[in-house]
Amino acid sequence: MDGSSPAAPAVVDRRIRHGTPAFRRTNLALFSSGFATFGLLYCVQPLMPAFSHEFGVDAATSSLSLSLTTAVMAVGMLFAGAISDAFGRKPIMLASLLSSSILVLLTAVSPSWTLLLAARALLGVTLAGLPAVAMTYLSEEVHGESLGFAMGLYIGGNAIGGMSGRLISGFTADHASWRVAVGVIGALGLVAAFLVAKGLPASLHFEKRRAHPRALLSSFGELLKDKGLPWLFAEGFLLMGAFVTIYNYVSYRLLAPPFSLSQSHVGAIFMVYLIGVGASAWMGSLASKLGRGKVIWTTFVMMLAGVALTSSSSLWAIVIGIALITFGFFGGHSIASGWVGMRAKRAKAHASSMYLFSYYMGSSVAGSLGGVAWVHAGWTGVAVYVAVLVVAGLAIAIKLRGLKPLAT
Repeated sequence: MDGSSPAAPAVVDRRIRHGTPAFRRTNLALFSSGFATFGLLYCVQPLMPAFSHEFGVDAATSSLSLSLTTAVMAVGMLFAGAISDAFGRKPIMLASLLSSSILVLLTAVSPSWTLLLAARALLGVTLAGLPAVAMTYLSEEVHGESLGFAMGLYIGGNAIGGMSGRLISGFTADHASWRVAVGVIGALGLVAAFLVAKGLPASLHFEKRRAHPRALLSSFGELLKDKGLPWLFAEGFLLMGAFVTIYNYVSYRLLAPPFSLSQSHVGAIFMVYLIGVGASAWMGSLASKLGRGKVIWTTFVMMLAGVALTSSSSLWAIVIGIALITFGFFGGHSIASGWVGMRAKRAKAHASSMYLFSYYMGSSVAGSLGGVAWVHAGWTGVAVYVAVLVVAGLAIAIKLRGLKPLAT
């Protein structure tokens, strides 16, 4: 014997990498889940004028069909990660999609405004189980070198879902009714649930943990002590608040004189959501290469330019402005959400939950306040209000340029 000790076995990294069959299956399943999430959530957005007409409510009240859902969803986000720690990532995502799709189908037959809002509030509970858990799944199962691209594709699914939900609901409402439109979106959600059930690989890096309220609060407290995470949570609030305000009330502007567009034409304008697919994947990859702090501020500059263009009296300028806002929003969200997953060395599920709590509270709180701006000052009020949100986000993004990465 030569006295030498045997070599230690090499550690095999089993995380999913770009170019593998598992990566393709993962991205198809999560792209579908992102598609369904945004479609189920935002299909009511272009229908708000129809709700105002049928139920006799003003624009700010009609926006409750969305803001109530996102408010409940935001609170649910805080617990979704802990619940998935106990029951697993894929089971929670699948249950969320199935129950949410059924609730949207029930929304389509709601006989009153009160019952419609009740169904939309319950939707917030069920949908909360998907976005935070999906982001956590990606951060656990996908290799760091492929995470930016994978996160971008998932958020791209959100973009396609948001666009399709608006386009399908607007077109269907014009040719049938808003009830048929919402029913179609619910059926598409069931299809997405099937794809997740069949295609999403089982978790290999998930560690089951029991949820203890005291430990949950302690984890959230630790996240808030980090030098970067609270600012990233604020970015989620501001990004979503600005974005959803524009999309909530632009329909009211374009349906009225001097534009007087139909629901179908307004829905067609939302095809600029396709830009979000490329923006989220491309900006996510660019941020991974150049550094997130060096890239994220540019997304707010794009959004600010877009807000300025929406104040024009030219329809084409408004469309270009919406496109810039969409590109900036999805690019910024892709970078910020990926950054949260990378920075949260522990409690990744809780970090994702906290980010999405802030994100959807931006949709609920800022989106509803945007309705007040519309009622009292028209589009000028909306544009000024959104510009303030974007400038605040830009100031934080500039601050984040100096954030030092955590030691690995």
